[in-house]
Amino acid sequence: MHDMSVRWPNGAQCAVMLTFDFDAETLWTGRDPDNAGRPGVLSQGRYGAKVGVPKILDTLRDEDLKATFFVPGWVVDNHPGRVEMIVKDGHEIGHHSYSHRWIANDPQAEIEEMERGLEALKRRVDVVPKGYRSPAGEVSEGLFRLLQKHDFLYDSSLMDDVNPYRHRLPDGSKGPVELPWHWSLDDAPFALFSIKSPRPIFTNEHMLSVFKDEFREIYRWGGLYDIIFHPQVSGRPSRVALIRELIAFIRTFPNVWFATGTEVAQHWVKEYESTNG
Repeated sequence: MHDMSVRWPNGAQCAVMLTFDFDAETLWTGRDPDNAGRPGVLSQGRYGAKVGVPKILDTLRDEDLKATFFVPGWVVDNHPGRVEMIVKDGHEIGHHSYSHRWIANDPQAEIEEMERGLEALKRRVDVVPKGYRSPAGEVSEGLFRLLQKHDFLYDSSLMDDVNPYRHRLPDGSKGPVELPWHWSLDDAPFALFSIKSPRPIFTNEHMLSVFKDEFREIYRWGGLYDIIFHPQVSGRPSRVALIRELIAFIRTFPNVWFATGTEVAQHWVKEYESTNG
């Protein structure tokens, strides 16, 4: 049998990353600039900042857990108080572009988004992020060279594994560690709705069935459970309850390591590269 398990700290069977993509209004303006003139559409994003983030922080505090929040630079500039709350509570802040635009075919724009996002995080909350997640998983072929240039420890944009791994650049040098995700562990496909892109809104029961089934098997495999929530989606009242229920379910399994992205990547490097190069 092919053993895909990772050697997690203290004999843990699997690692769990609770991550939150705090996109606010950029989720809507990044995909369609015309949404900047649609207050109704933007109000969903504002809900994430106004209500979702505080409620999620309350939940994480109650559960005594630390999470990773990926935040676009525009959100840092326009909702600095909320980002400061996240930092104050001891959560990790990751880079998530500046404007949340999907620019996989425009390397120069990707560079500009990277640099503007880094500048906003440093200027507003004095954060130099160690991790990056691209908007909607859209990346250019040059992304990993760009992340290497800016000394990122890890990326969480790709979906080609259930375990961390190291990117190798074309010249053979080391890129960032990849912490993979997947759409099946993202609240957006199940509960994000807009008039221009209507889709069913699934119940908590349906979402939890998928999230729990994925956890059971990733736990059995000994892998990384990297789940994505959006404050404007999972900051809704019933979805906050979903987060609590999922955490309670995960805690029924022995030897689970809840960790931030940086903690996972640092452990992987220490465990697999400190002696092997």
